[in-house]
Amino acid sequence: MNLPIGSCAVDTRTGRLGIVMGHEGPYVQLRPYGGGREWDAPPDAVRVATQAELLGAATAHARSRGEAS
Repeated sequence: MNLPIGSCAVDTRTGRLGIVMGHEGPYVQLRPYGGGREWDAPPDAVRVATQAELLGAATAHARSRGEAS
């Protein structure tokens, strides 16, 4: 699956949600939602994030910044 840059995806090997930053060689480059160090995942281990997963990540990020209780 070739996900567009900027889309939210899940690395099914780890369950981590990330933003697609690019495609390098055989890998999809993902960055954690809210920032952090990128990691590479094989395309067959990446799927589109669900709305529930995206909402959960956004809520967790807001809480970590003290923006939500």
